[in-house]
Amino acid sequence: MTQTAETAPSGMPRPATRPADDSPVKPRPFLAAWSLAWREIIRFVRQRNRVIGAIVQPALFWVLFGAGFDRSFAASAQGGASGQSFQAYYFPGSLMLILLFTAIFATISIIEDRREGFLQAVLTAPLPRWSMVLGKVAGGSLLAVFQGLIFLLLALTLDIEWSLTRVLLLTLLMLVSAVALTSLGFVIAWRMESTQGFHAIMSVLLMPMWLLSGAFFPIPPAGDGASLVQQGMHWLMRCNPLTYCVAAARRLLFDGAALDAWQTPDQWVCWTVACLFAVTMFAAACWISAQRTSGDLL
Repeated sequence: MTQTAETAPSGMPRPATRPADDSPVKPRPFLAAWSLAWREIIRFVRQRNRVIGAIVQPALFWVLFGAGFDRSFAASAQGGASGQSFQAYYFPGSLMLILLFTAIFATISIIEDRREGFLQAVLTAPLPRWSMVLGKVAGGSLLAVFQGLIFLLLALTLDIEWSLTRVLLLTLLMLVSAVALTSLGFVIAWRMESTQGFHAIMSVLLMPMWLLSGAFFPIPPAGDGASLVQQGMHWLMRCNPLTYCVAAARRLLFDGAALDAWQTPDQWVCWTVACLFAVTMFAAACWISAQRTSGDLL
């Protein structure tokens, strides 16, 4: 006969005790990354006013600027040669503006998490830093793609031949661009201790970066007869990685002579630069997360 429970000296059975487990807890980086990404999604659902800032404002810009600049765009050399309206030209730029705004709002949470002490608790966990970066970037990128898909419904009002392949490629491009922009926002926000400093950097870096991406006006020609300012702007826009994200979206949405009139880079060049942009920014975010912070850059 075997004994099934221990008994106390008084005859009362002792409560069952859990055997001691001295094995170390194995870190699960991908589970931690998914938990952080899910937290970003939950925060977004609970802060619905972020939808207004991320979707309604670019959509409002698209409608108002499209109506206001349509005649001026048609009278210009590049706009007249393309035969497209300004709303059609401006649509890929508005799509990237939504991704940019979502990246900004998502990475501002890094500053808030540090101020509230949540980030310090995450950093003390026995996890690699890339796990924390992956969670923050994945959460912001998924939200950006979701909002971009909602805005993409407005493209049904444009003269575009839709197909499943085109929609899937656009979704993949939005994901790559969102990873690049969210990682860039992470790099900037990691050194910040105040949201005011982040907004200052956003005004002098991120918004000019978007304006010089071909989102609002085509790349000016740099051939004979071009002024020094036009040549400088031409090469500045050519060196801007966001230019190729906008151009890739434009090539997926439109085809024909309009792309040549707008000096749109080739598709394979656009995808190559966009992927390199995303990989470089994510690597930079992982690197800077291992550095110590001392205060705002400003």
